[in-house]
Order: sequence, then structure tokens, then C-alpha cells
Amino acid sequence: MATLHHVYFVPGMFGFGHLAGYDYFKHVRAGLERRFAAAGAQAVFEDVPAPPTSSLRYRSRILATTVSKSALADGGPIHLIGHSTGGLDVRLVLSPSVNLGLGQEQLAWRRRVVSAVTINAPHYGTPLATYFATVSGTRVLYVLSLLTVVSLTIGEPSLAIFSRLVAGVGGIDSLFGGDMKVFSRVTDTVLRFVDREGRGEIADFLSKVRIDQGAIIQIMPEAMDLFNAACESDPHVRYGCVVSAAPPPRAMRFAKRVRSPYAAFTAAIYATLYQFASQESEVYPYARATRREAELLRAGVDQEVTFSSNDGIVPTLGMLWGELLWAGEADHLDILGHFHDDQKPAQHIDWVTSGSRFTRQRFGAVLDEITKFALRDAAL
Repeated sequence: MATLHHVYFVPGMFGFGHLAGYDYFKHVRAGLERRFAAAGAQAVFEDVPAPPTSSLRYRSRILATTVSKSALADGGPIHLIGHSTGGLDVRLVLSPSVNLGLGQEQLAWRRRVVSAVTINAPHYGTPLATYFATVSGTRVLYVLSLLTVVSLTIGEPSLAIFSRLVAGVGGIDSLFGGDMKVFSRVTDTVLRFVDREGRGEIADFLSKVRIDQGAIIQIMPEAMDLFNAACESDPHVRYGCVVSAAPPPRAMRFAKRVRSPYAAFTAAIYATLYQFASQESEVYPYARATRREAELLRAGVDQEVTFSSNDGIVPTLGMLWGELLWAGEADHLDILGHFHDDQKPAQHIDWVTSGSRFTRQRFGAVLDEITKFALRDAAL
């Protein structure tokens, strides 16, 4: 009987498994399903329903219980793929000395884990978290969560409506500086374009963002310094990473992409996020690229990668952990397949105007490397 591989997708901040009928990892899932099948590997793919901004320990408990309930007793290899903060959940749950408050029976599956891939994960923290922890940053966090959900679940026609709503409350500066009544009004208006069931799911998602923001504090560079000192890697697991850098907002090709009200709005958000994420910490530095990593970065990214380079959320050099599988130009959600589609008919929807030139071809290359890494030395 052929070996059955179990692949789990772990979302990061603003991420989700399924919401209002939308599969957050649908592009990654579809691509990996085709590639595993082409390699002759039978596999099942499942999402981990991690809350968007809860503490890493709480999210890791959900990851552990999800796998323990669904991995079955077939003994097949397990592969964990974590995007953004989800990559930290993966590392934490696999740490041999971790205390998640769970019984050994709920962690017994860890001995079956073969590979752990982190995609644009803040292994050394992100300066953006420090901003998100402020009063104004909390409001931006809420808007960003709403934008992500609306962009991916509703689609392009309603995005134009959303941009007009933003203009109606006074533009991006007024929105970020307003009170929660403004946010509630915008949210309620946007959710009218969603069916009743989806409306409740999205409202619940946004409520979780408001109520529990434990992970925001925990992914500050200062906190991640402690995380890295305490979180061990499992010597029996292969760790790999996917890394990207998005172009600085001042790039000329970025300006040419800002053609619609929605694009202008999201471009302004991107410029703000990029600015905060580019603030290098002298006390808590990121990883120093090895010669091989530096070569891959030079080959994949147009501009020079420095300590200020980032994907709009996470510093590029802070994404390095384990074997570097792919490096290139992409923003934080491009890398999951949420990018401006370069082919027709369009299958991908962009979430924010970053000016990156991510394409189906580059996305396919990312999935190729993840597949090869997961199935390396596998007995199919």
C-alpha cells in the first residue's frame, strides 16, 4: 500500500483556513496537490483553524490538537507548512522541550513529522509589531484585517465599493486616526455585500482580532530574541524556508501600478507598513545570510537585500530559518498566490498594491521547491 502523506497549512496573522466560503490556502493547496500526484505521492491536505492574532502558545495548542485528531494512525509522514506567524507556531509545537499544557498523547504525532516549511515567517520578529501595539497601530491592524478578508472573500467588484467607503470617511489618514465607531460603520457597510452566513463568520473573525492580540506583542524583535533562545529545533525534522522581498514604495514601477481608487488606497497602506517594517534594530539583528543564501537572494530579488528589506510585513533577512528553498520578489500574500494575475483568465486576486512583479511562473517555482523538499528521500 502506498504511503499517505499528511500536509497541514498553518495561517499567520490575518490568515484563516476557510472563511465566508473562501479557502485561504486554495492556490497553495491546488498547486501542491498536482505536484504531489505527479511525483506519485498520495497526500491529504488540511487547514489548521488558528485564530488570527492570539498568542503563539495558544495557536500552537490548536495546531497540536488539530493534527492529533486528524492524522489518523496510518503512520504516514507529516509535513507542516506555516505562513508568517504560522511558521512560528510550527517551530514552537515541534520544540522537544515545549510546554503547551497538553498530554503526550496529543503530541505523539510529532515523531512522524518529516518536514517543516516556513513561508515569510518573522523568525527574528518584525518592527511592525511594535507599531501594531500602539493605539493608532491597533486601528491599522483592524483595517488591515478587514481589507484582507474583504479582498479575498468578496472579490474585485466590491473592492471598488470598499474604496469609496474609505474615501467617504475622510481618506486613509482619517480612517487610521478615527475611533471605533468609524470602523464599525465601515465594517457594517462592507458586510452588507456578504451573505448572512458569511457575514457572521467575518464579524467573528474581526472580533477575535479586537479581543486577543497576544501574538502582536510576542513577535516584536525583543520578544523573538527570547523565543529563539528557548525554542529548540527537532533534530529529526528538516526545516526549510521561503523568503521574499517586495520593492520599496518609491520604486517607479510601483507608481505606475497605482491607477484606481482601490489601488491608491492599498498603496498607501503598503507604504505605511513597509516604512515600519524597514526599521532595523541595532540591538536585535536578523539572520546573516550564508554565501549560498546571499547568492539565491541576489538571483531572485532585483534590488540589493539589506536589513531594511521586507515584504511589507516581515523583514526579509528575518525570514531565514533552516534551508533556504526559494528567494524572490513578492509581498506578504503574493507568496500564497494572492497576487495581481499576469495571465487571463485571471485566477488570482491581489490584496494590496505593492508593485511586486510576482507571477504564476514564480508562484509555481515556489511550490516546486516546497514539494521537492517535502518528498526528499521519501518512499513513495
